[in-house]
Order: sequence, then structure tokens, then C-alpha cells
Amino acid sequence: MAVRQADVVLVGGGVMSATLGMMLKQLDPSLDIVMVERLDHVAHESTDGWNNAGTGHAGYCELNYTPETDDGDVSIERALKINAQFEVSLQFWSYLVEQGVLPDPKSFINRTPHQSFVWGEKDVAFLKRRHEKLSAHHLFREMEYTESPDVLEEWMPLVVNHRDPMQRVAATRINHGSDVDFGSLTRSMVKWLETQDNFELMLSCPVHYIDQRDNGRWKVRVKNQKTGELTKLEAGFVFLGAGGGALPLLQKSGIDEARGYGGFPVSGQWLVCGKPDIVGQHNSKVYGKAPIGAPPMSVPHLDTRIINGEPALLFGPFAGFTTRFLKQGSIFDLIGSVRTTNLKPMLSVSKSNMDLTRYLIGEVFQSHTDRVASLRNFFPDAREEDWKLQMAGQRVQIIKETEDGGGKLEFGTEIVAAKDGTLAALLGASPGASTAANAMLDVLERCFPEKMKSAQWQERIRDLVPSYGQSLVDDEALLNKVRGRTLSTLKLT
Repeated sequence: MAVRQADVVLVGGGVMSATLGMMLKQLDPSLDIVMVERLDHVAHESTDGWNNAGTGHAGYCELNYTPETDDGDVSIERALKINAQFEVSLQFWSYLVEQGVLPDPKSFINRTPHQSFVWGEKDVAFLKRRHEKLSAHHLFREMEYTESPDVLEEWMPLVVNHRDPMQRVAATRINHGSDVDFGSLTRSMVKWLETQDNFELMLSCPVHYIDQRDNGRWKVRVKNQKTGELTKLEAGFVFLGAGGGALPLLQKSGIDEARGYGGFPVSGQWLVCGKPDIVGQHNSKVYGKAPIGAPPMSVPHLDTRIINGEPALLFGPFAGFTTRFLKQGSIFDLIGSVRTTNLKPMLSVSKSNMDLTRYLIGEVFQSHTDRVASLRNFFPDAREEDWKLQMAGQRVQIIKETEDGGGKLEFGTEIVAAKDGTLAALLGASPGASTAANAMLDVLERCFPEKMKSAQWQERIRDLVPSYGQSLVDDEALLNKVRGRTLSTLKLT
């Protein structure tokens, strides 16, 4: 069996691997990088436009990023953090557009106002307090709030037309929000990478074996599903950016840092409308509050989407329970991920989240009529015949071991890296793709620490992300400078 030597192996052809590969090539064009993907083309699982919300997750409209505290106040720290992380992605994409690496930004990102909409006295009070706290910070200074029927008619006509006039409602808006086609973005990045020396893309090549040699380098064995050919790769660094498939591969690696991690898979579905006369009346992402017992990823929203250049409306997601870790995975993925090291945390999470499990299973068995009834909370005039059901991507939420040996269900993303810096994996889901650039900078800092300290890489990093090493949360002047550039470059003004 031939051995292919490389500096870096990227497992998975999604937005995370593509972002890391792009960063490494910008920092050191001489690096020999191999990307392996189990499907026959890239960006077809969670990264594909139809498999995620496409929201440039900036905390503008997602109410679950600003939870209500026990004393009735609103916590905004997570929203500030996520907003700053998305600004890092915008800076990175802007640089790539300016250099001609990425095509016209409208091919992957489009200005779409981000709005939150609530009804009822309690939720209106919550939204008003949320607006007061967020708009006082420079990251959210442009957020508007209204309870005016006339203003709401202008902001979101489909949402307020023929609504009960006695029902108290309120909304917030950030005009420079965005809709991102992460599939198109990723395919454009990989297309450019393929034009570079020392980069190879291996499609239809799932990883069958991964192990670390005594010299610290990694052996990765892949099998071409079409030809049956086995290839053995050896690399000094491996990144597992395989979405839901990252956890099983991390477990196969055998690194100590993988101990105690488990996965809780959640499926999703959208209601989709492509009728031009309806789609043309809505140009925003309108987020509401999640039903009691629903996971954060199930916050309902009515979205303008532009996927592969075509506009559509999406409503959902409707969550569901599945044992698959990937949309095109195996029903045995969940049971196959159980180890002696994560059995107790997984059982602990299963026991403490029975209500969540029942909710997810109940979602699976909803009828089309039931789903459209949920849609009418956001679009009172919705007709069943105008909407069709479409499967979204799989999400594997993180189960993490607690200090007492139990388990905790996490609803974010996390980098797990070997202590020697030779392997890293990204686990979890939302906000996911929106914060890819920030997450991959974290990988570089943890796995390439000496190079990241070098003058050459420091200078290049600041070309890619001008705010690198500084706080957009604390520095208003810096935020204004970088945001002005990104909104202009990416045509979001």
C-alpha cells in the first residue's frame, strides 16, 4: 500500500476544514495539505445550504443567546461573545474577497435584516429589556425596537398581516444582518485550494483507521468507495472537521483528551416555500422564542434564504430524534459511539433529559397540518399547499463528563486537541459555521503555538483578521473600523 506523506490531513470537506485549510495556505503556502471527504463532493452534510439555517449567527435575533436570569434580568454576555466571533469570520471573508480568492460576495452572503418577534405581555417585556441592554453596547448599538403596528407592517408584513389586533407584540431589528450560503462559500474555498501547489482533495474516501506512530506522526487510512483503493496517509497534524462524524473519529484516535465525550444526535426538518409571490414579501430572518422543553437549536424562525443563487422561505427547524450522526450516516452511529469512558455520562444525560427526548420524538410524528399550524404563529395567512417538508442536516450535541463522573448536555461548539498539538477535532453544533474563522484561529493557537508566535505568522494573521489579538467587545473604535470595512466589502450595507 502506497504511503502519502503530508504536513496536514483535513478530515471532512465542510466549512471548518475548508477554513482551516485556507488559513494554513495563506500563512504558509509550502504546507502539503490533503483533504479527505467520505462523500463524492464537498460541503454536502451540515455545511450544505439546505442543511443549516444560513443565519450569520451574530446574536442579533437569536433569543436563546440572551437568557432571562432568575431575578428577571437578561444576560447578554454570550451574545456579545458570539457577535465578536462572527465579526472575525466577516473579516476573514473580506480579506479573501479583496484578494480575489473568493468570488463576488453575493454568491455566498447577502444582507438580510435580523429580527426578533414575540407576543404576549411576558415576552414583550423580556424583548424590551433585552433591547435596552444590548443597544447600550457598541456591538449592538444599531438595534431598533418597536411595538408600532405601522413599523411592524414595514419590517415584516407576512408576520403581522391579519394578526389579532388585541395581541400585544414587539420586535427588534438589525439591518445589516446576513444570510450565508455556507455550502457555496465552502465550495469556493475548496475550488481555490485545488488550484494551489501541495494541496490534494480525495473524494469518496472515508477514514477507516487512525493511529499515532511512535515518532508522533499520524497514520490515516482511507478507502476509495468507488475504486476500492486503499491509501495510507502520514501527517504531522490531523484535523477532524467531519461534523457529526468527528466524535467517532476522535474516539478512534485514542487521545486522552477524548475520554468522557459522548454525542446526542438531533435531526431537523424545514417547511420550504419557493413561490415568488410569497417569497418576495419577506426579506428578513425573524426569530421567536423556543417552545418550553425544546433544545436551543429548535428556536422557530421564518427565514429569507438564497441558496445556490435561488431565493426561498424556510420555517423551522422542526427537531427530531435520530441515532444517526450524519445525514448519510448509519442508524448504529449512536450505539457505536458508546465506550466505557463515556457510558456513565451518556446514561446520566439520558436520565436527566427524558423530557427533551420525548419532545424530539413527538416532533418526528407531527403531521403537515401540525407543522403549518406552528408556522401560522409567524405567518397567519400560511396555506398548507404552499409549503413542503425538507430534511435538514444532522447535529450531534456534546455530552461532556462532569467532575462527579456524570454527564452534561452542551449546546455549543468545542475544540478538543491532543496535548502534543498533533490532532484536533471540532465537536458540537450552533453557532457552528458562523464562528468557523474564530474556531480555526483557536486550533492554530493550540496546535501551531511556535509558528503562531513567529513574526511572519503574526503579520500574516493580522492581514487575514485585522482585529486578531484584540477585543471587539471592549474596543469600540476597533469595532467601528473593522465593521465599516467588512460591511462595505461584503456588500452588506
